Amino acid sequence: MLLSQTHRSKLRAFLRSSRFFISLIFLLGFLWMLMILSNLNPSMPSSQLPCSVSQETEAVIANGDSSSVLNFTSKIAESGDESEFWKQPDGMGYRPCLDFSGRYRRESGEIVKDRANYLMVVVAGGMNQQRNQIIDAVVIARILGAALVVPVLEKNVIWADESEFSDIFDLDHFKSVLANDVRIVSSLPWTHVMTRPVEEKRTPFHASHQWIRSHYHKKLRREGVLLLRGLDSRLSKDLPSDLQKLRCKVAFDALRFVPRIIELGTKLTERMRSKGPYLALHLRMEKDVWVRTGCLPGLTRDFDEMINNERKARPELLTSRSHMTYHDRKLAGLCPLNALEVARLLKALGAPSSTRIYWAGGVPLGGKEALLPLTSEFPHFFNKEDLALPGELERIANKPSILAAVDDIVSENSDVFMPSHGGNMGHAIQGHRAYAGHKKTIIPNKRRMRPYFLNSSLPESEFNRLILELQRNSMGQPVLRTSKAGRDVTKYPIPECMCNGTTTHSTL
Repeated sequence: MLLSQTHRSKLRAFLRSSRFFISLIFLLGFLWMLMILSNLNPSMPSSQLPCSVSQETEAVIANGDSSSVLNFTSKIAESGDESEFWKQPDGMGYRPCLDFSGRYRRESGEIVKDRANYLMVVVAGGMNQQRNQIIDAVVIARILGAALVVPVLEKNVIWADESEFSDIFDLDHFKSVLANDVRIVSSLPWTHVMTRPVEEKRTPFHASHQWIRSHYHKKLRREGVLLLRGLDSRLSKDLPSDLQKLRCKVAFDALRFVPRIIELGTKLTERMRSKGPYLALHLRMEKDVWVRTGCLPGLTRDFDEMINNERKARPELLTSRSHMTYHDRKLAGLCPLNALEVARLLKALGAPSSTRIYWAGGVPLGGKEALLPLTSEFPHFFNKEDLALPGELERIANKPSILAAVDDIVSENSDVFMPSHGGNMGHAIQGHRAYAGHKKTIIPNKRRMRPYFLNSSLPESEFNRLILELQRNSMGQPVLRTSKAGRDVTKYPIPECMCNGTTTHSTL
């Protein structure tokens, strides 16, 4: 009897103790976790199971601290917000749709049969700049009704790359895709080898198709061979619909990289995606970019002085608007974003610190130290050298054009893409991602966001709100090229090259 009373008193004491309540909460928490785990999809990778959540939950329960509960809840809320960063824009049902007119198709038969007239072109610049010129070369050949000799890639002083067309692009595929539009030949036939080509170097910027025909057609018919150089931005961005469609056909279908480049780019893509979605970031922080844009890197006084001296010594490198000061250029949105500005922008747009970033581009002025404001916020930061296996890049280490092609592939395949500045690569990737179904592409509105960057008194939360609102409609959503004259159809393929059932096309 006495023993029974002793047990009862001990039980009452235990039930009143804090240890009992803690043990009970632990037990209920454990049963709750078992219920959650039993409802999980069995096909989910084990790395996605919420182990860290259960540990934090136990810590909160054990501590019985209300502030810990609030912190834990906020972490869950933040985790939910992070998924918004990877959300893709509404593509509004747009899909590729290259329906050439009946007149275009009828003329094609005579054009591809022609054996008397040949267009030769020499294209210069970096790989994406050369690609733009190749696109226009095909269109000019079509306008003139001539066969196109495979373009010659000029060795550039800056790029120092001797790659030929067939080292980068799949030549057989190029010929096959365009077989019904323009005849592509690897070299001049024996009947024309001894012909001295008519060389033209004075094609004006943004020449119309009528100008091309009126100035070059007779010369080509008379001599049989026409040689054009320096085609960058020479052909108008506003052409008849069929020629715009041809531009898209060349850019998105015909100009495919050779299999070995695609294979390497795909391998790097798989390595980036092995742990989830990733962001591709095209950084423009190389020395030549700061010189050509008329901007300053803002790293140290020595670096700024170096850029100023280089620009004074070679004023021809400044791309445009030489009368503008550096400050005016920055306010006008003409300067690249630096590492700190990129980091602030990504944070404002909701990118989690765990974001895996593929960095495309050349070595920045100042080396990796110039990237510290960005890498300290987003430590999972990789480029092709980081991802490649030993010896994997050895054969192409001195081939900037091929390395750029690899960057293009990994960037095109990314879940989100953002360039820190405009340029041929950024424009090409933007167009390809639009043509592929409008994958999320962040185009920073540098001019409108610049005042917020310069306002040091603006609280970070308010800065984030303003930037997010500013960029809300610049996330890769469908944009009509025709809403603004002079837009490149390979950057904005709607309405000429994509349709969704509501746009109309010429099929006569």
